[in-house]
Amino acid sequence: MTKPPKPKPLLQDVDKSVRSRPRKPRNPAQPNLPLDPMPDRIDSCLALLKPKPPKGPQWAFEVKWDGYRLAVDIEPTGIRILTRGGHDWTHRFPAIQQAALWLPVGSAILDGEAVVLDEKGRSDFGLLQQSLGGRGGKKRSSDAIFMAFDLLYFDGHDLRNSELDMRRHLLADLVPTGEQGDIRLSEEIEADGDQLLASACEHGLEGIIAKRRDAPYRSGRLGDWLKIKCIQSDSFVIVGYERSTVARAGIGRLLLAARKGDDLVYVGGVGTGFNERSAAELREQMDKLIIGKATVDTGRKRNAVFVDPKIVAEIEYRAWTHDGKLRHASYKGLRDVQDNAIPYQPRGRPGDRG
Repeated sequence: MTKPPKPKPLLQDVDKSVRSRPRKPRNPAQPNLPLDPMPDRIDSCLALLKPKPPKGPQWAFEVKWDGYRLAVDIEPTGIRILTRGGHDWTHRFPAIQQAALWLPVGSAILDGEAVVLDEKGRSDFGLLQQSLGGRGGKKRSSDAIFMAFDLLYFDGHDLRNSELDMRRHLLADLVPTGEQGDIRLSEEIEADGDQLLASACEHGLEGIIAKRRDAPYRSGRLGDWLKIKCIQSDSFVIVGYERSTVARAGIGRLLLAARKGDDLVYVGGVGTGFNERSAAELREQMDKLIIGKATVDTGRKRNAVFVDPKIVAEIEYRAWTHDGKLRHASYKGLRDVQDNAIPYQPRGRPGDRG
């Protein structure tokens, strides 16, 4: 299949260029280290949402990519591409699989994001979903590329206890700066965090990521990685919808919930952001899950239909109300169940898929 034209580099007109930190060649006299067994699967390090970029030289900045979080496992026996939820999607990303086979390494685990770029070089989650056949689709994406931003295992050595700077140093040896193949390096951007965020928002990006240079790789959302978004966007569970005789597919408003421990908490509704296709897809999915009683307290709702909370939607919003509801919410798309719903933290600090 013919590849689309190469998009122009992101943030190419900012004062400081996009580049990785200078690297030193590996010392061939370094003694051999004992080999570590390759982990079967590693839970992802997740970014904690913050309203402003952090300050200080201990923080490294990258573009925030909007796609599917993946681990690319390279072994002598072959390649595995695993989702954050542990599903094997190797067959769905044949171009990334082939690119991984060409990397000059015997065994490795790369952490990164599968994305589809638009004509301006911005990651577009809608284009990625479309290339995979929509939510629940089974298509193979030839358009998706893998933006690698961490290296967790390298030729027999578990790197999770190494500092980020060391892991990035080895990653940049493996996936050189400026490569434009189906596996690319997510570049560190040397810039002030506030200026970088402003530039990212001006270019229509989702936001930026900040990472502690001296931190090991720790699974979970522990604050070693931070995300700062131009517009807040997170994943919520659909618990029902309100019928409408005039809206697309009869959906007046989706009813949403976030997780609070093992429970769900109602966070309000969303009635904008749908088109004919997305509304029809939603209605088809929800009508298979109709239940007689709401799983959360949504208050008194007229013409409400309640569904089993198994569908996860990506929602953009501006803020939270004083009583913990979403303000100015807009529907963005469906997420896989593996992405889960965010923890309930209605003061501007909710987490999302990472």
